[in-house]
Amino acid sequence: MEDVSDPPFRLLCKRYGADMVYTEFVSAGGIVHEAASSLQKLDVYDEERPVAIQIFGGDEDELRRAVPYLEPAQPDLVDINYGCPVKKVVSHDGGAGVLRNLAKMEALTAAVIEGTTRPVTVKTRLGWNDETINVLDVVRMLERLGVAAVTIHARTRAQMYTGSARWNWLRRIKDEAGLSIPLIGNGDADSPERAKAMFDETGVDGVMIGRGAIGNPWIFRETRHFLDTGEHLPGPKWDERMRTVAEHATLKCEWLGERKGVLEMRRMYGGYFKGFAGAGRLRSLVIQEPTLGGVLERLLNFSQDDLDAAAGEKIAVPVGASTTRAALAFAHLPTPTRKQPA
Repeated sequence: MEDVSDPPFRLLCKRYGADMVYTEFVSAGGIVHEAASSLQKLDVYDEERPVAIQIFGGDEDELRRAVPYLEPAQPDLVDINYGCPVKKVVSHDGGAGVLRNLAKMEALTAAVIEGTTRPVTVKTRLGWNDETINVLDVVRMLERLGVAAVTIHARTRAQMYTGSARWNWLRRIKDEAGLSIPLIGNGDADSPERAKAMFDETGVDGVMIGRGAIGNPWIFRETRHFLDTGEHLPGPKWDERMRTVAEHATLKCEWLGERKGVLEMRRMYGGYFKGFAGAGRLRSLVIQEPTLGGVLERLLNFSQDDLDAAAGEKIAVPVGASTTRAALAFAHLPTPTRKQPA
């Protein structure tokens, strides 16, 4: 969820029903070297609480030195990422890389716990590969160290994000590990039905939704409704969808600056427009726009009628001044709990 789970995205997810949100994972090395991009990721807002700051790193000293930098933001949790499968992370024993060395994982975890007054949680995977699935040993060790909760992405590092998540292992952890701390499940819970199925089939105490929320912050509202009632909540209408993506783009540009914000938003449009015939035409137009003003013009002047016409390829694409940046004057980031030094 790097470059996804930033404050603009988290604030939208919280508005639409997420019980808790997590920051992008932040490099301990970047923090201790006071890289501006890393320190910026430590900003959290009262409007998104409860919120966890997630950190990663394979160097015990760097993790120990990084933890005090988190305190000014007053996160509700500090989460350690032992799950990222990306080569540049695991090659330094960060993320899932440390699954090959449980003694080192123990030392890294202890260093974080000792350095913060906040509850510490962990996100990890089943193991490095099929031959080394060690998750039962891992969760027992983490509980013994004092971790407050553990999230398991039910894949190995070797699987990356391919194949199906192995929910049977979540059930085994609940049945065999003897945990007294909450177990949160992750992996393939990408719809209200799948989230409920994970609860029902595995007995987990919580479900973490990641990729299923990209371009779809309404998944939290819809999932909560389905869990509470067993009924499907209608998805957002086109006008709400366009206004939300426009707000997301506006906040993204405020957070990162216009140029970078416009570029990063391009990966979001596929999710926002998914399932709408004719939306491909809008997406192709929006990603060509180099400015926020141009993006908003395209988004907010593209009506349901235009969408229907685009599906039939009979549309002269509207661009006008009827709805512009002024229509989103309400879209501003709040003040962070405590601004980190630049």
